[in-house]
Amino acid sequence: MTVETTDQVELSTENAENQDDSAHSSDQAGTEIDLDAILAPIEAMLVSTDRPLKAIALVDAIGAHLGLQLKDQHIADAVEMLNKQYVESGRTFTVESVSGGYRMMTRAEHAPVIAAMHRTRASTRLSKPALETLAIIAYRQPITRAELEAIRGVACGEVVRSLMERKMVKITGRAEELGRPMLYGTTRQFLDTFGLSNLKDLPKPEEFADQMEQQGI
Repeated sequence: MTVETTDQVELSTENAENQDDSAHSSDQAGTEIDLDAILAPIEAMLVSTDRPLKAIALVDAIGAHLGLQLKDQHIADAVEMLNKQYVESGRTFTVESVSGGYRMMTRAEHAPVIAAMHRTRASTRLSKPALETLAIIAYRQPITRAELEAIRGVACGEVVRSLMERKMVKITGRAEELGRPMLYGTTRQFLDTFGLSNLKDLPKPEEFADQMEQQGI
């Protein structure tokens, strides 16, 4: 018969503790959170809104509901678990980090059929002049109206106003030049609408050129 020493017993106990279920997460203070308990609440909140939810909103609501001391990292870990489950079960959606928050979105491979559906909603689409104006503002911001019109070669006042009404464009300040003209830039609504986390996610101009060349445009 083999007799375990005190050191062996302590080592076995430590190994068992280290092999804890991956569905648990601990904060820096060592407080353990059962992530399985917050998966459904996170999912429910995300599917019930049409805009990104910041981690703090999820922390506050779920923490108050379940009486848990949650942190942003717990939410991030739970979102990672949800996405893993979605992939394993072949779901058509995923949770993405968009515009400073989390949002439930369909997977990229389903973009063509969704785009086809939205083409029927003409009233919600941007016109070609609006898209051109928005693209210039997005890539050149902050930009004055005069600079914008110099690039497009046409007056852009009405188009800029329509983009501001749609909350895609906003006034970001005034230029340090004669007359102090207003400067324009994009908004969080712009990021949300186009599924971008920040402006660094904008496609590179050369990518557009490659696509146009492939399509013979």
